[in-house]
Amino acid sequence: MRKLLEPLKSYKLHLIVGPFFKLIEAILELMIPTLMVYVIDNGVKNKDTGYIIRMGFVMLLIAAIGLCSALICQYFASLASQGYGAALRKKLFSHINGLSYKELDTLGTSSLVNRITNDVNVLQQAVAMFIRLVIRAPFICIGSVVMAMMLDLKLSLIILACLPVLSLVIFVIMSRIVPRYKKVQKNLDELSVILRENLSGVKVIRAFARRSREIERFNMKNEEFAENSIKVGRISALLSPITTVIMNFAIIAIIWFGGLRVNTGNMSQGEMIAFINYVSYMVAAMLVIANLVVLYTRAAASAMRVREVLDTQSSITDSPDYSPSITGNPDCAVEFKNVSFAYNTQETLKDISFSLKKGETLGIIGATGSGKSSLINLIPRFYDVSSGAVFVNGIDVRQYKISDLRSKISIVNQKASLLSGTVADNIRQGNPNATDAEVEMAARLAQASTFIERLPLKYQSVVERDGANFSGGQKQRLSIARALVRNPEILILDDSSSALDYSTDASIRSNLRTISRDMIQIIVTQRAESISHADYILVLDCGDIVGFGKHHELYESCPIYREICDIGGGVPK
Repeated sequence: MRKLLEPLKSYKLHLIVGPFFKLIEAILELMIPTLMVYVIDNGVKNKDTGYIIRMGFVMLLIAAIGLCSALICQYFASLASQGYGAALRKKLFSHINGLSYKELDTLGTSSLVNRITNDVNVLQQAVAMFIRLVIRAPFICIGSVVMAMMLDLKLSLIILACLPVLSLVIFVIMSRIVPRYKKVQKNLDELSVILRENLSGVKVIRAFARRSREIERFNMKNEEFAENSIKVGRISALLSPITTVIMNFAIIAIIWFGGLRVNTGNMSQGEMIAFINYVSYMVAAMLVIANLVVLYTRAAASAMRVREVLDTQSSITDSPDYSPSITGNPDCAVEFKNVSFAYNTQETLKDISFSLKKGETLGIIGATGSGKSSLINLIPRFYDVSSGAVFVNGIDVRQYKISDLRSKISIVNQKASLLSGTVADNIRQGNPNATDAEVEMAARLAQASTFIERLPLKYQSVVERDGANFSGGQKQRLSIARALVRNPEILILDDSSSALDYSTDASIRSNLRTISRDMIQIIVTQRAESISHADYILVLDCGDIVGFGKHHELYESCPIYREICDIGGGVPK
């Protein structure tokens, strides 16, 4: 809970001042029925109009002060709750960005989105209600009982008898709601997954005429979510009517026995009216408490989900022993030594060993699912090896500070991803300090300048969300430009030419050969022609190395590589 409450440290004053003014309002509110006793017993009974007017002004003044106190409390509650929500979202977002791919895969994107939005909103509302009502409602409830006991102790026994029954009802309902709220939140996560898949894959769904199936799948999950939400709603909805029924029976009993006590002279009419007012206050306070129980039950479920994220620690952290002065083996720029890797329990790479010197180019090829992307993800340490070691400049990547390691590497992922902004902003993601000339040079090397120059605003043209206003090939070229502007020591291209025509692909490969001679290039591809020029080619099959060498050597010695070349065509023998 400490991690959840930490953002509230900045609002200590609000958490004190807000409830304090709400408490003042509650005290003043409890004074009203007592003043009514004097108005009825002294003013109305004696027909003293002046006394009634004077007491009326006093009550009006009390109400005005109470209103001001309530407004001050509301102001501080709004500041604290909104500030807490913003701070918690910021903390969650920062924490999520520090998690490795392994943790992100486990938690799931849709679930994380719901936790940082929906669950934080529930906690934010809980903070607001804490300042506004958590102290006021119990104080009104207890204060009403105390004031009623001061008026007539015997008649107050009816109220005291109701309190254990109300407590039992609240406990039973709360114990039923908590586990069901967790289930509702899980259903919401599953619903979000389906929605996300349908929105991102709408073209595929329509192309294969699967719209009706997806609608049916969504409706089924939506109905399950609605059904569980209704069950929770039905249980929580019982709280208010049950509380009202119990208290109304109490009021009936109070009126009956109170009337008898008025007739016998043990109570005045004013005291009877004040007593009923205090009971009404208590009923209203109990209803508020009942609703707070429902709210904090939801908040408890949301808090557990948010805390789960905050308690999740990244499996990939900076090495405490790393120092920029550590020397390795600069000649051996990249080395895999007996590397094995598994996603959870599924082994993806087995005993991989090879090394590259500065300026060398490595091509990686193999069937889909052979472990190509998994292999390159180990170099920038997106994942850690299961066994063995990966070295960059002769230093184990686990000994690096993560930011220092990744500053040496540029990677173009298989799926090109652009951010909202301008073309220049997207290219500068690779190097925020790049000059206009460097941005344009990177675009020319990536063959992106040909279409950028035709845009109305050229490099200042707007990139829509996820690059929706660009084609797949254009997005890939912008991604390559973003990687090149960094001038990295290691350039990794993960099937980054899949959307490019052969001519553009060949031009980019030609341009890459003209840049820094010390830069290592690792090219993952399905096209043998794209890596036939590489210094070394690594052939993977089901996570094993089945070939490593130059193109002509592998064509003769590796049947899998020869088959890829023959099927692709256009590859020199």
